[in-house]
Amino acid sequence: MKIHREGKKIIPIALIILLLIGLVLFLLIRQYLIFYILLAGIVFLFGMIVWFFREPRIEIQHQKNQVLSVADGDVVAIEPHFEREYFKDERIQVSVFMSVFNVHINRIPIDGEIVFKQYRKGRYLPAFIAKSSEENERCTTVIKTENGEKILVRQIAGLLARRVITYYEKGDKVKQSAQLGFIRFGSRVDVFLPKNAKIEVKLHHKVFGGKTVIATLD
Repeated sequence: MKIHREGKKIIPIALIILLLIGLVLFLLIRQYLIFYILLAGIVFLFGMIVWFFREPRIEIQHQKNQVLSVADGDVVAIEPHFEREYFKDERIQVSVFMSVFNVHINRIPIDGEIVFKQYRKGRYLPAFIAKSSEENERCTTVIKTENGEKILVRQIAGLLARRVITYYEKGDKVKQSAQLGFIRFGSRVDVFLPKNAKIEVKLHHKVFGGKTVIATLD
């Protein structure tokens, strides 16, 4: 199993902390049965942290005029929405919620150029509720295609997520399915599409970042 680069920063720190907790428990708890049960819990937690940062291999197939899902997860919203930060008009919003069990790599939905990027601090409301899109910590990235269409991607921190990471800057050329960034421990991604886009998914569908077609552009 390949570990994502973000995990290589966190996993050693987590290991040290868990080892220290294990040492303290060993010194304080005299009943070996209870100690071994707690130790098993620590080992399980470490395994979950390693698994969370997994980076599965995907076969990239470019889909011209098709918008791919940015993230693995469940579709929790498909609706017209007035986007206030960049477009300042109504777009079609498709939102994907990532639980702690999903791969948390975010991927570029379509070929193009980054024309806007804005990080904002905010709250840490549960990512599955609608107002988290505008109130939580987030990073908004707008991609302009060669046909002039603009797709807005908003990475949103959640109740457990405390870090939104985006790898590209304004002016960068990007390729569909390349890694856009990463969100740690549960989160949400909103994609804002032109109103004439044909939506290819339905509510509660499971989608996969860089694979599932969520919309087709005219």
